[in-house]
Amino acid sequence: TLIDAGVGQMILDFSENWAIPALLLGWLIAVAIRLATGSATVATISAAGLVAPLAADMSTSHAALLVLAIGAGSLFFSHVNDAGFWLVNEYFGMDVGQTVKTWSVMETIISVVAIAFILPLSLLL
Repeated sequence: TLIDAGVGQMILDFSENWAIPALLLGWLIAVAIRLATGSATVATISAAGLVAPLAADMSTSHAALLVLAIGAGSLFFSHVNDAGFWLVNEYFGMDVGQTVKTWSVMETIISVVAIAFILPLSLLL
């Protein structure tokens, strides 16, 4: 729905006037969708569709880094709308607060560290 509504083209137009790397933009969009929906799958698919116009002019190595950036963004802060959150919660016998303090924080660290490695790598390729 977001893609059919022209949000992808709007993001492309917006990003041309805003000095932000496409990799960071893809990560931020995935993070926003992940926080809004709780689903890493929805965040990945939606963000990929929304930034697809930006990837059209990229080299294959930078397109691969964009895929990694979107995947990293989709991991950001797992919360109560995420099935994985509840699997970890029940499997380890934790309460919701403990799961947020461990699982959600760990997922956020993974996401941030990943983009911190991806951005400098894009300068080398």
